[in-house]
Amino acid sequence: MVRKKTFQGVPLSVLDLAPITENSNATESFKNSVDLAQHVEKWGFHRYWLAEHHNMPGIASSATSIMIGHIAGATQHMRIGAGGVMLPNHAALVIAEQFGTLESLYPGRIDLGLGRAPGTDQATAFALRRTLNTQVSDFPMQVEELESYFSDTNNANVRAIPGAGLDIPIWLLGSSDFSARLAAEKGLSFSFASHFAPAYTVPALNLYRDHFKPSDTLEKPYAMVGVNVITADTDEQAQWIATSQKQQFLNMQKGRTTKLQPPIDHLEDLWSEADLIALQQTLDPRSTIVGDRETVKQKLADFIEETGADEVIINSQVYHQEHRLRSYEIIADLMD
Repeated sequence: MVRKKTFQGVPLSVLDLAPITENSNATESFKNSVDLAQHVEKWGFHRYWLAEHHNMPGIASSATSIMIGHIAGATQHMRIGAGGVMLPNHAALVIAEQFGTLESLYPGRIDLGLGRAPGTDQATAFALRRTLNTQVSDFPMQVEELESYFSDTNNANVRAIPGAGLDIPIWLLGSSDFSARLAAEKGLSFSFASHFAPAYTVPALNLYRDHFKPSDTLEKPYAMVGVNVITADTDEQAQWIATSQKQQFLNMQKGRTTKLQPPIDHLEDLWSEADLIALQQTLDPRSTIVGDRETVKQKLADFIEETGADEVIINSQVYHQEHRLRSYEIIADLMD
């Protein structure tokens, strides 16, 4: 077994959005995810999460639990999980059975991160049979129901089999203060999406820590924070590679969903100054780190100091698989 490594005492993990690149397809995306997972496991990353999105041509991880099983089966010991499952899209019993099955297949390796957004547009949410008038207040009840299916003292007529009695860590995910408050109240681990909601990061983490109540599963708060990192052998190459992610966010700002586009030399040739200013606010340099080894080393250290993260989960939206692997390899080299 490969010893888990850390960066300044903090474990590093991987968030894979299973990108579908231009002129490619989901089959290639899944092959690339397996390839990446096997490499980062060897390099000492702590966990590997996939996220639920729907109706997005550039993201292949819509059937998240199937992907988790696929990645877990292709790796040996790294924790594999959801970052996350959008619980309001599903019946809680179905998620309990799916993750009970995963935990039974891969004991001690499965994480269940839960979000409350649909992970898509309203029309697709309706197609998922998600009630469009779902209230924010419903989410805590859905989490409570899901937890009851994993309980070994659940004597209700409906039980999750497999699922009941299994120890599957539940995380709450968020990009605002709502899930921070709920995770604190329930004594659960919390993961914050700083990689696309940088302005709310520190306030949400402070709220979570200040209001945390110890539970049977967690004695003290544990916060994992998302960050975008794209690195290469030179600053110039890293900045060029990062234009694929920038194009993705620019298209999303315009309401366009596309496959992940190849890098380009000059973003300003395609986008207005106003577009690029808005992009800078979304991809804040503090939580979107782009550069060579030394740049990433310093900025990642600054990010950890600012957030006090117990763990960092890294997203790297990169077009070419060889560049994505090299980016994570450089990050691995920074770990102790």
